[in-house]
This record gives sequence, C-alpha cells and structure tokens, in this order.
Amino acid sequence: MTDLPLQINALIIDAADPSRLAAFWSELLGRPIVDRTGPYVWLRRENGLGVGFQQAGERKPGKNRMHFDVACSDPAAEQQRVEALGGRRLEEYAAGGFLVMADPEGNEFCIIPEGSGSVGLDDQGHAHYLG
Repeated sequence: MTDLPLQINALIIDAADPSRLAAFWSELLGRPIVDRTGPYVWLRRENGLGVGFQQAGERKPGKNRMHFDVACSDPAAEQQRVEALGGRRLEEYAAGGFLVMADPEGNEFCIIPEGSGSVGLDDQGHAHYLG
C-alpha cells in the first residue's frame, strides 16, 4: 500500500458519437485527437491529464453531476466560437451569473475569465463577470 494520494489520470466523457464530440472538444481546447482504440477517442494529454470520449449506448439522462470550467481572456468571444462549433448557451443558468454552455451532446461546461480570483462570487455563489 502506498502513502501517495490518488491522482486524476483522465476525464472520460460518455458520448453517443465519440468521434464528433472529440472533434468539438479538440477544436475548443486546442488538443488534437491522438488515438482511437475500441470505443474510445483520445485527445492529446496535457499537464498529465488525458481527455477521452467513450461510446455510450444511452443518451445523456439529465444535468451533469460534474462539469468543466474552461478559462479564457474573453468569455463572450469564446461563446461565439463554441456556438460556431455546434455548442449552445444554456440560458436557464443565466441567473447564476455564469456563462454556461453545452457541447453538441448537451454536456454542460462553464466559460470563465482567466485567473482564479476573476469570477467574483457573492455569498449566494453567483458570479458577476458577465457584466
């Protein structure tokens, strides 16, 4: 038994069409697709973290229990790029102040400004970076 803590090796996203979803995230994150093995499509590993897409037989059942936050210098410009790639904004989360998007299969993710202190949460957990 080891005293070292567990490390996250990869994030795996279930997908109806893993190739299509991998292409979306590859373009969005600037990580090329590097492998296709069985039901998996893999993006290039960066900073020790892999991102893979696994063929799943069923559709996404509801809201994600976990999501990505992707950071950039201009969230509004990234929103336009996400939409051009086939994603969409989820307006039902606008009251929380976050820019919540969905990929082509409906997986939620947030676009936030770069820098850990730039989101500016209030006591209710609402963000205020969208203006």
